[in-house]
Amino acid sequence: MKIFTKLMGATAALALMAGTAQAEGQLSIYHWFEYIPQELLDQFTEETGIEVTMDTYDSNESMLATLKAGALGSYDVAVPGDYMVQIMIGEGMLDTFDSSELQNFDNIQAQWLDVPFDPGRTHSIPYQWGSTSFAVSRDVFSGDINTTSILFDPPEELSGRINMLDAQGEVLLMAQLHLGLPQCSAERDHIKALDEMLQEAKGHWASFGSDTAKDVLVSGDAAVGQIWNGFSARARIEGANIEYAYPVEGYVAWMDNVVLLKDAPNRASAIAFMDFLLVPENAAAVTNYAQYTAGVEGVGPFLEPALLSSPEQNPPDGAPVGTFTAVCDEATQTLYDAVWTRLKK
Repeated sequence: MKIFTKLMGATAALALMAGTAQAEGQLSIYHWFEYIPQELLDQFTEETGIEVTMDTYDSNESMLATLKAGALGSYDVAVPGDYMVQIMIGEGMLDTFDSSELQNFDNIQAQWLDVPFDPGRTHSIPYQWGSTSFAVSRDVFSGDINTTSILFDPPEELSGRINMLDAQGEVLLMAQLHLGLPQCSAERDHIKALDEMLQEAKGHWASFGSDTAKDVLVSGDAAVGQIWNGFSARARIEGANIEYAYPVEGYVAWMDNVVLLKDAPNRASAIAFMDFLLVPENAAAVTNYAQYTAGVEGVGPFLEPALLSSPEQNPPDGAPVGTFTAVCDEATQTLYDAVWTRLKK
């Protein structure tokens, strides 16, 4: 019995050593900008011995374009939004994993477990979720901001001082909500109305910028900014006198996810990183930094108190529920791509 115990102990030790050796190495991340604290990446390296390199992008669409242009196979994980996960699965750009490969898989919140864009979570894990709306400077405008007219038909004091995200999906969805149009409609009248409204609205805009969306509000270069709720909270923390809007016409909801990329050069490292992010304290570290909401159970005790009362985290009574971006068929998407291309000219 003692011999058996010793053999079992030796076997377990060898297995642990083998697992550690397999995990050590490199990890290449393709990630949204200003979204994860460097301290957390350093902690991952300290715990695993895996060296991390990270490149960043500023929209789901630019991430997809870069990967399709030849970068697939050079990164291990990326962090696409919900609809983009579905697109990447459809284009065969993601690898699969079994839930048993992740010791912390059961920490995923039930609402984010069996999701339409990745049923059963075989390609991705939840990262953070939030909303996209817009924030308005209260130094410039004191009126009602809870209408998408602020973006698309603004009052005079805001015209010419609006920054829009350089993100096709979120700009077009906000415009469709403003007009009351359905997503993924290929009807000629719908496409024409969307295009004409956006062309007219563009005359009120000063810029397109995702990576500068927070900074232009803090500096006062923009009085209105289409923005993610966490970025709005961070702008307030940095001194911007802004209010985040919950327009009656609606706003965008999203869930970002960590995906295992096809042909990942360091698959074991990718799995180790995904498992690391499902630890509640680690998920909370991202939330505290980015000011969004984690999709992991047990983060509550690790969250900063101010986050719980943040207006960007707490829609007022009567606010509509956010709308997730739908994935359109290829022919319809081509029509929306044309609207976006014309808008950006």
